[in-house]
Amino acid sequence: MSPFLQLALALVVIILAAKTGGYISYRLGQPSVLGGLVAGLLLGPSLLDFFHLPLFTAEAHVGETIAELAELGVLLLMFIAGLDLRLSDLVKSGKVSALAGTLGVVTPVLLGTLTGLLFDMTLVPSVFLGLILAATSVSISAQTLMELGALRSRVGISMLGAAVFDDVLVVLGLSIFLALIGDTGAAGLGAVALVLLQMVGYLVIATVVGFYLLPDRLARRVERLPVSQSLLSFAFVTMLLYAWAAEALGGMAAITGAFLAGLIFARSPQKERIESGVMALAYGLFVPIFFVNIGLSANARELVSGNSIALMLAMTTAAILSKIIGAGLGGRLGGLTGREALQLGVGMMSRGEVGLIVVSVGVSNGLVSTNVFAAVVGVVILTTLLTPPLLRSLFARNKPGEVAAQKVSPGEAS
Repeated sequence: MSPFLQLALALVVIILAAKTGGYISYRLGQPSVLGGLVAGLLLGPSLLDFFHLPLFTAEAHVGETIAELAELGVLLLMFIAGLDLRLSDLVKSGKVSALAGTLGVVTPVLLGTLTGLLFDMTLVPSVFLGLILAATSVSISAQTLMELGALRSRVGISMLGAAVFDDVLVVLGLSIFLALIGDTGAAGLGAVALVLLQMVGYLVIATVVGFYLLPDRLARRVERLPVSQSLLSFAFVTMLLYAWAAEALGGMAAITGAFLAGLIFARSPQKERIESGVMALAYGLFVPIFFVNIGLSANARELVSGNSIALMLAMTTAAILSKIIGAGLGGRLGGLTGREALQLGVGMMSRGEVGLIVVSVGVSNGLVSTNVFAAVVGVVILTTLLTPPLLRSLFARNKPGEVAAQKVSPGEAS
């Protein structure tokens, strides 16, 4: 079988598995995203390992291509989340987002450091373990809240804003940490200052260009061009460019750039046309691949060997409690009710690509052992699987109409 036919068959299996798993999950009263995640675990090396079945003959390019398509899926998911919000709502939630994002980083660093020390690690690797646990990935939570119709509630908006603070603080903290254990003095401080300058520069330039050039001027001109789907292509290219610039130039996660691009197009008169086209593209192909690929990338069998299982359980406990306590406390101090603060903390507890990026940096710098790496993969799997049903359960306790009442109203203080 040719490499292309192997890829085509893999896509058939993955998309059908994601949609079937999503339907079963929905029928069981759970978010459909949970079904896609479980389908990925069943197809992956944890059980079937279907990439190594005779039909595929272990062609490496198939798995690599699927992983890259999955990256497009998470970018589109965060772009849609940005499209679903108003900038004014995000600004109003600034106090809650800042407190939840900050405490949601500080608390995992402290609990992660303590966990490392309890497992006889020295101080430096223990602190790095805390940095790994500080990273949040809200793409799964965002999808779950969209399914629940709660993304534009105070909790949903605060969660997305807190995720931006989380991303900035984790990257900045990682830079400071590496500067302190590596270069010292002016060179180390200079590296930290450069990272901070990159972030601020990217956010300022991307915001100015986005709000004063993209929606009102370029989008309208592109829409009038005699080219098929010109507006959708323009939005897709802009999202990719913002995602690339966020990571390559701003030192931030690519998903932050995609979210910012969506937020910019949310104020465009063509928003509905862009949203319908992007959602068809995303949910028809890329987002199902993203959900399934999380399971395909994990091998639960490796987690039960050696003492990885004990470390993974301890890290997972620290990962869950630290976000619920830290981000939840930040939300409470910012003015959310107790229930909303708990919903926010649970929404922030999923780990993902940012945490894996941080742990890969630790591997390259000799700060992370293979045991820790395997445990981190387990933390990503467990927190990702637990977040959707916990969020649904918490929002199900709301009284009828309570989610709608939580929407940010004009003039509401943060």
